Amino acid sequence: MNVLFIEDDPMNRRVVKDMLDVAGATMAEAAWAEEGLAMLDEDTFDVILVDLRMPGTDGFETIRQIRARGDAKGELPIIVVTAETAADLRDRCLAVGADDVLFKPVAMDALFDSIGRVLAIRGGGMML
Repeated sequence: MNVLFIEDDPMNRRVVKDMLDVAGATMAEAAWAEEGLAMLDEDTFDVILVDLRMPGTDGFETIRQIRARGDAKGELPIIVVTAETAADLRDRCLAVGADDVLFKPVAMDALFDSIGRVLAIRGGGMML
């Protein structure tokens, strides 16, 4: 399994990478949205993880841009990983095209459950 994580905080990327390593998954890291969108053009991924607060383009717009693609990559499962806690956050994320939302700090079992769930729903990729 190959995961793309678009997240500006290197420590958050490291923690999630360490979790995915346990499951034998690989993770590509993008520090901002534009970098992640370029990586999406260049490689094949099974799941996209995206933070909401990043310099430049935020996570909501990043999800919109991915969903607006005219190819299969626009249908990849997207999981938001965020520290935001607004009451309507989950609904806002789902409305722009996210498949699930995880709240920081992310627990390994929650990460694996979410990835498994979105892959089962979207019908593709390897399960963790």
